[in-house]
Amino acid sequence: MNLVTVIFIIATLLSTILATVSFWLPQMTPDHEKLSPYECGFDPLGTARLPFSLRFFLVAILFLLFDLEIALLLPLPWGDQLASPLLTFLWATAVLALLTLGLIYEWLQGGLEWAE
Repeated sequence: MNLVTVIFIIATLLSTILATVSFWLPQMTPDHEKLSPYECGFDPLGTARLPFSLRFFLVAILFLLFDLEIALLLPLPWGDQLASPLLTFLWATAVLALLTLGLIYEWLQGGLEWAE
């Protein structure tokens, strides 16, 4: 047998085994909390005009910002193979410094305090 056939057989067997185990493994003990729909901590049957906490959105935006930072800086180890690696690392340092200053500012303003 060639390599492609062996890989296809292994992938098929592994996915079949994992799919069958996943039906028997979880414990099915439904209760009131598991059966209720989850809508960000709000009652889904109540009014839709409840005010949202701005701190929740601030933390979510900060999470997205730093997640994007990681995605932008991920290829940085390969930056030394470019024509001008010093310029690449200078820009990366500038981005990190700007984000660090923003984080310090939010910290000092109390924007990261979840509960008062």
